[in-house]
Amino acid sequence: MGLWLILALGAAFFVALGDFLNKKYFSSEGMAAMALVRTLAPVPFLLAVIFLGFEPESYLHFTLTVLKKPAFFQTLLALLPLEISALLLYMEAIRVSPLSLTLPLLAFTPAFLIGTGFIFLGERLSASGVAGIFLVVLGSYLLHLPRLPEGPLAPLKSLLRERGSLLMLAVAGIYAVTSALGKRAILLSSPLWFASFYFVLLGLVVPFLLRIFRGTRILPLFRKKPLGFFLLGLSQALMVVCHMQAISLAPAAYMIAVKRTSILFGVFLGGAFLRERYFGVRLLAAAVMVGGVFLLALTYGG
Repeated sequence: MGLWLILALGAAFFVALGDFLNKKYFSSEGMAAMALVRTLAPVPFLLAVIFLGFEPESYLHFTLTVLKKPAFFQTLLALLPLEISALLLYMEAIRVSPLSLTLPLLAFTPAFLIGTGFIFLGERLSASGVAGIFLVVLGSYLLHLPRLPEGPLAPLKSLLRERGSLLMLAVAGIYAVTSALGKRAILLSSPLWFASFYFVLLGLVVPFLLRIFRGTRILPLFRKKPLGFFLLGLSQALMVVCHMQAISLAPAAYMIAVKRTSILFGVFLGGAFLRERYFGVRLLAAAVMVGGVFLLALTYGG
């Protein structure tokens, strides 16, 4: 097993672990609190990674050089509002609905990317690409398979009635846009630098905005649940480190496809530790959707 694959699987696990910890410790505090902790808690760990992994003077010089590029600055300005919107929708989705019904829908992101390429750019769909999209859609149907006795359309109706699922579909759509913007930002800088810079920036901007518009305060939340703060911050920081290292060793499309196995880890954690219903069926559905993601990555990953 290649090192990049181990790191990508590590990133996938820590993504799912972060979602599990956030739901377990902070869902009772509301969506804003979940978003604040998700972005702020990793910052001390990430700053340590930056200071240990980079020469401070060269890192600062490279940062100033990149920020002076108009194209990068414009990309960042377009990226941040979308990323923050997706974050808030994401947190609300996993707060109000089971992890096993929300996280698998992130598999729609590559399907949306291929679909928009076909509709707006005239890109041709290959047979394996169509099969990948079909598996993603089929998996979303299978998530609600226990409703099948009510009629063949009952699983689809159940999906559309689940608020968290609809919110996560919106997140997947936004991610289809932010992934393209993020790729542009990386091309204008570097993968390792951008990942470290961007997650720290989010950890500063999001709490500031939540304090202004929602009155969300950091210290009371930290004092109330310091263990949750620490564990979530550590898991998110480990995710970033694994992500940065993996994407520097393998083609991005393949690495991201492997990272989408976070869907399986998330469904497992939800079923095993949060006692979410229909564990076996939802794990199967998630596996089908991840299979679709891999087909899309192999087809369109270059």
